Amino acid sequence: MLQAALAGLLSGGAYALLAVCLVLLYRMTGTLNFALGATGVFGTFVMFSLHERGGPLGLAVGLGLLASVGIGGLLGWAMARWFAEAPLQVRSSVTIAYLIALLTLGFWIFGTNPKPVPHLVGFGGVELLGLRVPFATLVTLGLAALLALGVALFLQRTRAGVWLRALAERPTAAELLGVPVQALTVGVWAFAGGVSALAVMLIAPNRSPEFGVLSLLVLPAMAGALVGLFRSFPLALVGGLGIGLIEGVASSLPIAPYRQALWFLVMLAALLWSQRKEVWDAAR
Repeated sequence: MLQAALAGLLSGGAYALLAVCLVLLYRMTGTLNFALGATGVFGTFVMFSLHERGGPLGLAVGLGLLASVGIGGLLGWAMARWFAEAPLQVRSSVTIAYLIALLTLGFWIFGTNPKPVPHLVGFGGVELLGLRVPFATLVTLGLAALLALGVALFLQRTRAGVWLRALAERPTAAELLGVPVQALTVGVWAFAGGVSALAVMLIAPNRSPEFGVLSLLVLPAMAGALVGLFRSFPLALVGGLGIGLIEGVASSLPIAPYRQALWFLVMLAALLWSQRKEVWDAAR
């Protein structure tokens, strides 16, 4: 059971990376980015294709990350250019349209057949308390923790972080004060795109390497982000890791075929908890 739970931490680390990016985008731009998973998958498939044609793995990874950075930045530019003053529902709907466009383009360019998946970290591992921890799990967990801590410190300790917080709270006033609103918005979206590609590249060897399937990784990541109500980076990290642990434990139970849908229960519990005051008041 413990080894199965530990195996789920690889997925949990990838969910946590995506969840932290979702929180960052929501806090800074007020948008739920449904296209985050597909943005990362596109860059991942660029990496798959280049490596399949004999390209060096390092170069393929770098170009794949750049592709996702560009795709994320393009969406960020569109948001800053045309939807800066739009309500949450409109901005989030734009990301759904972007998701559909990326899925269509991805199927057209890469096809629908699974791709050979290289392992970025290798197959080795270390022994901890009698349990084998793969290097991929350690790397993914470390990156997720560093991202959550790094983003929080960046927003609190740097001038660009102060600008981003001003952008999140008073975008019009920030622009009048000389804050480069459009550049910051594009930068946040581009950064999230690159991180999403890295997360997908790490988890892809453990999933069906299909464009549509991997694009759905945004759903458990959203459940993880919802644990922190799309505001807290540490809670988003915990939520993503928790969903991975649940999936790992479930893999040794009769519900194993459905383990990758258990994020729905976490999302439901988070929603009920967030509305507990209203529910309790109504019950009185």
